[in-house]
Amino acid sequence: MKITIVCDVLGAENNGTTVAAMNLIRSLREKNHDVTVVCPDEERKGESGYVAVEPINFGILNNYVKSNGVCIARPDDDSLEKAISGSDVVHLVTPFFLAAHALKIAQSMGIPVTASFHCQAENLTNHLRVMNSRIANRKTYKVFYDTIYSRCTAVHYPTEFIREVFEESVGHKTNAYVISNGVSKRFVRRSVEKPQDMKDKIVILFTGRYSREKSHSVLINAVLASRYSDKIQLIFAGAGPLEQKLRKQAEKLPVFPEFKFFSREEMLDVLNYSDLYVHPAEIEIEAIACLEAITCGLVPVISDSPRSATRFFAMSERNLFRCNDPTSLAERIDWWIEHPAEKEECRREYEGFAKQFDQDICMDMMERMLKEAAATRVCAHE
Repeated sequence: MKITIVCDVLGAENNGTTVAAMNLIRSLREKNHDVTVVCPDEERKGESGYVAVEPINFGILNNYVKSNGVCIARPDDDSLEKAISGSDVVHLVTPFFLAAHALKIAQSMGIPVTASFHCQAENLTNHLRVMNSRIANRKTYKVFYDTIYSRCTAVHYPTEFIREVFEESVGHKTNAYVISNGVSKRFVRRSVEKPQDMKDKIVILFTGRYSREKSHSVLINAVLASRYSDKIQLIFAGAGPLEQKLRKQAEKLPVFPEFKFFSREEMLDVLNYSDLYVHPAEIEIEAIACLEAITCGLVPVISDSPRSATRFFAMSERNLFRCNDPTSLAERIDWWIEHPAEKEECRREYEGFAKQFDQDICMDMMERMLKEAAATRVCAHE
């Protein structure tokens, strides 16, 4: 197939959406599909298979957008028309400006369009300080539905949770394909020694963008309340706009956390020398990072937030804590530290859990969705 993938946001693989997009792109190319990617990534200019468009100029907000580690594409109809022309199917990664223009152009050419659901309403309303407003979030979903998802041949949701949230919010069903973004086979349990400066520490890992909805501060306060605070080494793997604020808050901890964006290879080591994985995020569509941790043998402690799909990865109440409650999280952390035998038993229970999220299988399912969408064009012309 000739497939055009439209990415309003791409760039470095420092967020879940970009990682998911690149995994799909690589998988489709490995299957010998002709894939053209339209994105605002300047580093892709001139690279075969990519059409780089200009980013949106947000004026005085440019630094704020950059601090989020993203670059958002400005619609470029000429580039889109050239990329889309002759395609069997067009796939939209996020429901923003470039995607909206691509959808309109593709439909004018009679080309089917599919779209992934990688953006919760709260990921946007968070920046407007109305993350907890049901009205603002519903209106955001209504805009997504009206401009993108209601007009697509098929919609990809990484979890059943986000499909239910979205369809309930807009009051309409979509042609839904629930497919995990998948865990790479590279993430396996292996023996890795802790760095020298962490040899005598209990290493607790959280992977997530430094933003309000990921709730890093809850974990910082939980460690402060822990009976083992002087022995806990926190690792915050990621990047984002709240880094300086979180660093300031973390100064009160006996052991200062490590704040760092790790490469995928580096993450394999970190996951395998850590002692516990905590996912305090209040807002989450899937959290592949948590699945990667589980696959590498880490026992997870997850927020029970009703706005997070990650809570469904918990195998027992011991793997959950009350959302935004540092005291509840501290109790869970201390219990797992004090019960190593039970932690090992839980680790064994999780063995094989992530097989259902095998990335190769998930990418095969994504390919099938695109093929089925492309086939509708043939039917329309019979």
